[in-house]
Amino acid sequence: METNLKAIELKDLWSRYRNDGDQQARERLVLAYSPLVKYVAGRVSSGLPAHVEEADLISYGLLGLISAIERFDPDREIRFETFAVTRIKGSIIDELRSLDWVPRSVRAKAREIEQVNAKLENKLQRAPTDAEMAAALGVSQDEFQESLVKIANSSVVALDELWTVSDSSGDQVSLLDTIADPDAADPVRELDISDMKDSLADAIARLPEREKLVIALYYYENLTLREIGEVLGVTESRVSQLHTKAVLRLKSKLQGDTLAAVE
Repeated sequence: METNLKAIELKDLWSRYRNDGDQQARERLVLAYSPLVKYVAGRVSSGLPAHVEEADLISYGLLGLISAIERFDPDREIRFETFAVTRIKGSIIDELRSLDWVPRSVRAKAREIEQVNAKLENKLQRAPTDAEMAAALGVSQDEFQESLVKIANSSVVALDELWTVSDSSGDQVSLLDTIADPDAADPVRELDISDMKDSLADAIARLPEREKLVIALYYYENLTLREIGEVLGVTESRVSQLHTKAVLRLKSKLQGDTLAAVE
Protein backbone atom coordinates (compact mmCIF):
# COMPACT_ATOMS: atom_id res chain seq x y z
CA MET A 1 0.00 0.00 0.00
CA GLU A 2 1.24 3.47 -0.86
CA THR A 3 1.17 6.01 1.97
CA ASN A 4 2.68 9.45 2.44
CA LEU A 5 4.58 8.25 5.48
CA LYS A 6 7.84 6.39 5.54
CA ALA A 7 8.05 3.03 7.28
CA ILE A 8 9.99 4.49 10.20
CA GLU A 9 7.31 7.13 10.74
CA LEU A 10 4.57 4.52 10.68
CA LYS A 11 6.50 2.44 13.20
CA ASP A 12 6.74 5.48 15.46
CA LEU A 13 2.99 6.14 15.16
CA TRP A 14 2.20 2.53 16.06
CA SER A 15 4.50 2.77 19.08
CA ARG A 16 2.95 6.02 20.30
CA TYR A 17 -0.59 4.70 19.90
CA ARG A 18 0.03 1.27 21.41
CA ASN A 19 2.30 2.30 24.26
CA ASP A 20 0.93 5.75 25.12
CA GLY A 21 -2.62 5.68 23.80
CA ASP A 22 -1.81 8.76 21.70
CA GLN A 23 -5.09 9.60 19.92
CA GLN A 24 -3.37 11.95 17.50
CA ALA A 25 -1.15 9.07 16.41
CA ARG A 26 -4.30 6.96 15.94
CA GLU A 27 -5.86 9.61 13.71
CA ARG A 28 -2.69 9.81 11.61
CA LEU A 29 -2.70 6.02 11.22
CA VAL A 30 -6.29 6.18 9.97
CA LEU A 31 -5.29 8.80 7.40
CA ALA A 32 -2.17 6.88 6.39
CA TYR A 33 -4.06 3.68 5.69
CA SER A 34 -7.25 5.24 4.29
CA PRO A 35 -6.27 4.34 0.68
CA LEU A 36 -6.90 0.72 1.70
CA VAL A 37 -10.56 1.57 2.27
CA LYS A 38 -10.96 3.12 -1.18
CA TYR A 39 -9.27 0.09 -2.76
CA VAL A 40 -11.53 -2.43 -1.00
CA ALA A 41 -14.67 -0.34 -1.61
CA GLY A 42 -13.81 -0.21 -5.32
CA ARG A 43 -13.41 -3.98 -5.48
CA VAL A 44 -16.68 -4.62 -3.66
CA SER A 45 -18.65 -2.05 -5.66
CA SER A 46 -17.79 -3.76 -8.95
CA GLY A 47 -20.21 -6.55 -8.09
CA LEU A 48 -23.05 -4.38 -6.77
CA PRO A 49 -26.03 -2.68 -8.44
CA ALA A 50 -25.44 0.83 -9.79
CA HIS A 51 -27.61 2.46 -7.10
CA VAL A 52 -25.12 1.46 -4.37
CA GLU A 53 -22.81 4.45 -3.98
CA GLU A 54 -19.09 3.82 -3.58
CA ALA A 55 -18.94 6.75 -1.15
CA ASP A 56 -21.29 4.86 1.18
CA LEU A 57 -19.09 1.78 0.96
CA ILE A 58 -16.06 3.89 1.87
CA SER A 59 -17.82 5.22 4.97
CA TYR A 60 -18.72 1.64 6.00
CA GLY A 61 -15.14 0.52 5.35
CA LEU A 62 -13.65 3.28 7.50
CA LEU A 63 -15.31 1.68 10.53
CA GLY A 64 -13.53 -1.55 9.66
CA LEU A 65 -10.21 0.27 9.30
CA ILE A 66 -10.59 1.92 12.70
CA SER A 67 -11.44 -1.44 14.24
CA ALA A 68 -8.40 -3.00 12.60
CA ILE A 69 -6.10 -0.29 13.95
CA GLU A 70 -7.50 -0.75 17.44
CA ARG A 71 -7.08 -4.54 17.33
CA PHE A 72 -3.78 -4.86 15.45
CA ASP A 73 -0.69 -6.07 17.28
CA PRO A 74 2.45 -4.76 15.49
CA ASP A 75 4.52 -7.45 17.20
CA ARG A 76 2.77 -10.19 15.24
CA GLU A 77 4.46 -11.23 12.02
CA ILE A 78 1.53 -10.17 9.88
CA ARG A 79 1.41 -7.10 7.64
CA PHE A 80 -1.19 -4.59 8.77
CA GLU A 81 -2.55 -4.36 5.21
CA THR A 82 -3.31 -8.10 5.22
CA PHE A 83 -4.93 -7.83 8.64
CA ALA A 84 -6.98 -4.73 7.76
CA VAL A 85 -8.34 -5.64 4.32
CA THR A 86 -10.44 -8.50 5.69
CA ARG A 87 -11.94 -6.31 8.40
CA ILE A 88 -12.64 -3.44 6.01
CA LYS A 89 -14.40 -5.80 3.62
CA GLY A 90 -16.26 -7.44 6.51
CA SER A 91 -17.46 -4.07 7.78
CA ILE A 92 -18.78 -3.14 4.34
CA ILE A 93 -20.51 -6.48 3.87
CA ASP A 94 -22.05 -6.43 7.37
CA GLU A 95 -23.54 -3.00 6.71
CA LEU A 96 -24.89 -4.03 3.30
CA ARG A 97 -26.46 -7.12 4.81
CA SER A 98 -28.03 -5.07 7.60
CA LEU A 99 -29.67 -2.88 4.94
CA ASP A 100 -31.13 -6.06 3.40
CA TRP A 101 -31.03 -4.65 -0.13
CA VAL A 102 -31.03 -8.11 -1.71
CA PRO A 103 -34.60 -9.38 -2.36
CA ARG A 104 -35.45 -12.62 -0.57
CA SER A 105 -36.57 -14.10 -3.87
CA VAL A 106 -33.05 -13.65 -5.27
CA ARG A 107 -31.48 -15.33 -2.25
CA ALA A 108 -33.97 -18.19 -2.52
CA LYS A 109 -33.27 -18.61 -6.24
CA ALA A 110 -29.52 -18.74 -5.61
CA ARG A 111 -30.00 -21.51 -3.04
CA GLU A 112 -32.30 -23.39 -5.42
CA ILE A 113 -29.75 -23.21 -8.25
CA GLU A 114 -26.99 -24.42 -5.91
CA GLN A 115 -29.08 -27.42 -4.83
CA VAL A 116 -30.16 -28.33 -8.37
CA ASN A 117 -26.60 -28.00 -9.63
CA ALA A 118 -25.35 -30.36 -6.89
CA LYS A 119 -28.03 -32.96 -7.69
CA LEU A 120 -27.33 -32.85 -11.43
CA GLU A 121 -23.56 -33.09 -10.90
CA ASN A 122 -24.05 -36.19 -8.74
CA LYS A 123 -26.38 -37.71 -11.31
CA LEU A 124 -24.43 -36.81 -14.46
CA GLN A 125 -20.90 -36.95 -12.95
CA ARG A 126 -20.10 -33.71 -14.77
CA ALA A 127 -21.07 -30.05 -14.72
CA PRO A 128 -24.62 -29.65 -16.08
CA THR A 129 -25.26 -27.47 -19.12
CA ASP A 130 -27.46 -24.38 -19.07
CA ALA A 131 -30.19 -26.33 -20.88
CA GLU A 132 -30.07 -29.11 -18.30
CA MET A 133 -30.15 -26.64 -15.43
CA ALA A 134 -33.10 -24.75 -16.94
CA ALA A 135 -35.01 -28.00 -17.49
CA ALA A 136 -34.41 -29.17 -13.93
CA LEU A 137 -35.53 -25.80 -12.60
CA GLY A 138 -38.62 -25.85 -14.79
CA VAL A 139 -37.79 -22.56 -16.54
CA SER A 140 -36.64 -21.48 -19.97
CA GLN A 141 -32.95 -20.90 -20.68
CA ASP A 142 -33.64 -17.17 -20.96
CA GLU A 143 -35.27 -17.17 -17.52
CA PHE A 144 -32.31 -19.13 -16.13
CA GLN A 145 -29.87 -16.59 -17.58
CA GLU A 146 -31.95 -13.74 -16.14
CA SER A 147 -31.78 -15.37 -12.71
CA LEU A 148 -28.00 -15.56 -12.98
CA VAL A 149 -27.84 -11.85 -13.78
CA LYS A 150 -29.96 -10.99 -10.72
CA ILE A 151 -27.82 -13.20 -8.49
CA ALA A 152 -24.62 -11.67 -9.90
CA ASN A 153 -25.91 -8.16 -9.15
CA SER A 154 -26.70 -9.15 -5.57
CA SER A 155 -23.36 -10.80 -4.85
CA VAL A 156 -21.19 -9.04 -2.29
CA VAL A 157 -18.54 -11.70 -1.98
CA ALA A 158 -17.82 -14.90 -3.83
CA LEU A 159 -14.83 -17.17 -3.42
CA ASP A 160 -13.35 -14.87 -0.80
CA GLU A 161 -16.04 -16.04 1.59
CA LEU A 162 -14.73 -19.59 1.41
CA TRP A 163 -11.49 -18.52 3.05
CA THR A 164 -12.92 -16.78 6.12
CA VAL A 165 -13.77 -17.98 9.60
CA SER A 166 -15.31 -16.28 12.61
CA ASP A 167 -13.35 -15.68 15.77
CA SER A 168 -14.88 -15.39 19.27
CA SER A 169 -15.59 -11.69 18.75
CA GLY A 170 -17.72 -12.36 15.70
CA ASP A 171 -15.38 -10.53 13.32
CA GLN A 172 -14.60 -11.96 9.92
CA VAL A 173 -10.94 -12.93 9.83
CA SER A 174 -8.74 -14.63 7.28
CA LEU A 175 -7.08 -17.94 7.98
CA LEU A 176 -3.76 -16.12 8.07
CA ASP A 177 -5.03 -13.94 10.91
CA THR A 178 -5.61 -17.01 13.07
CA ILE A 179 -1.95 -18.04 13.07
CA ALA A 180 -0.60 -16.69 16.34
CA ASP A 181 2.95 -17.99 15.98
CA PRO A 182 4.38 -18.95 12.57
CA ASP A 183 7.01 -21.09 14.33
CA ALA A 184 4.44 -23.20 16.18
CA ALA A 185 1.97 -24.40 13.58
CA ASP A 186 -1.01 -26.41 14.75
CA PRO A 187 -0.95 -29.75 12.83
CA VAL A 188 -4.76 -30.09 12.95
CA ARG A 189 -5.22 -26.59 11.58
CA GLU A 190 -2.64 -27.20 8.89
CA LEU A 191 -4.47 -30.37 7.87
CA ASP A 192 -7.80 -28.54 7.73
CA ILE A 193 -6.29 -25.82 5.54
CA SER A 194 -4.68 -28.40 3.27
CA ASP A 195 -7.98 -30.28 2.91
CA MET A 196 -9.82 -27.05 2.14
CA LYS A 197 -7.31 -26.12 -0.55
CA ASP A 198 -7.47 -29.60 -2.07
CA SER A 199 -11.27 -29.54 -2.12
CA LEU A 200 -11.36 -26.10 -3.73
CA ALA A 201 -8.71 -27.05 -6.31
CA ASP A 202 -10.66 -30.21 -7.18
CA ALA A 203 -13.91 -28.26 -7.48
CA ILE A 204 -12.29 -25.67 -9.76
CA ALA A 205 -10.73 -28.40 -11.91
CA ARG A 206 -14.20 -29.86 -12.52
CA LEU A 207 -15.64 -26.59 -13.81
CA PRO A 208 -16.40 -26.21 -17.53
CA GLU A 209 -13.44 -24.66 -19.34
CA ARG A 210 -14.91 -21.18 -19.84
CA GLU A 211 -16.00 -20.92 -16.20
CA LYS A 212 -12.60 -22.17 -15.06
CA LEU A 213 -10.94 -19.49 -17.21
CA VAL A 214 -13.18 -16.77 -15.76
CA ILE A 215 -12.25 -17.86 -12.21
CA ALA A 216 -8.55 -17.85 -13.08
CA LEU A 217 -8.63 -14.44 -14.74
CA TYR A 218 -10.78 -12.83 -12.03
CA TYR A 219 -9.21 -14.24 -8.87
CA TYR A 220 -5.64 -14.97 -9.93
CA GLU A 221 -4.97 -12.37 -12.63
CA ASN A 222 -7.19 -9.70 -10.99
CA LEU A 223 -8.88 -8.75 -14.25
CA THR A 224 -12.22 -6.96 -14.16
CA LEU A 225 -15.33 -8.53 -15.68
CA ARG A 226 -15.08 -6.10 -18.57
CA GLU A 227 -11.45 -7.05 -19.23
CA ILE A 228 -12.32 -10.74 -19.09
CA GLY A 229 -15.08 -10.10 -21.61
CA GLU A 230 -12.53 -8.59 -23.97
CA VAL A 231 -10.31 -11.65 -23.57
CA LEU A 232 -13.16 -14.08 -24.23
CA GLY A 233 -14.83 -11.95 -26.88
CA VAL A 234 -18.15 -11.78 -25.01
CA THR A 235 -20.12 -9.10 -23.18
CA GLU A 236 -19.47 -8.11 -19.58
CA SER A 237 -22.97 -9.39 -18.74
CA ARG A 238 -22.09 -12.83 -20.13
CA VAL A 239 -18.89 -12.94 -18.09
CA SER A 240 -20.94 -12.05 -15.01
CA GLN A 241 -23.24 -15.00 -15.73
CA LEU A 242 -20.28 -17.36 -16.17
CA HIS A 243 -18.75 -16.12 -12.92
CA THR A 244 -22.01 -16.55 -11.02
CA LYS A 245 -22.51 -20.09 -12.33
CA ALA A 246 -18.95 -21.02 -11.40
CA VAL A 247 -19.33 -19.67 -7.85
CA LEU A 248 -22.64 -21.46 -7.34
CA ARG A 249 -21.12 -24.72 -8.61
CA LEU A 250 -18.15 -24.36 -6.26
CA LYS A 251 -20.34 -23.54 -3.26
CA SER A 252 -22.61 -26.53 -3.88
CA LYS A 253 -19.58 -28.83 -4.34
CA LEU A 254 -17.84 -27.66 -1.15
CA GLN A 255 -21.05 -27.73 0.88
CA GLY A 256 -21.70 -31.25 -0.41
CA ASP A 257 -18.23 -32.33 0.68
CA THR A 258 -18.80 -30.83 4.13
CA LEU A 259 -22.11 -32.64 4.58
CA ALA A 260 -20.54 -35.91 3.41
CA ALA A 261 -17.71 -35.52 5.93
CA VAL A 262 -20.19 -34.90 8.76
CA GLU A 263 -22.27 -37.92 7.82
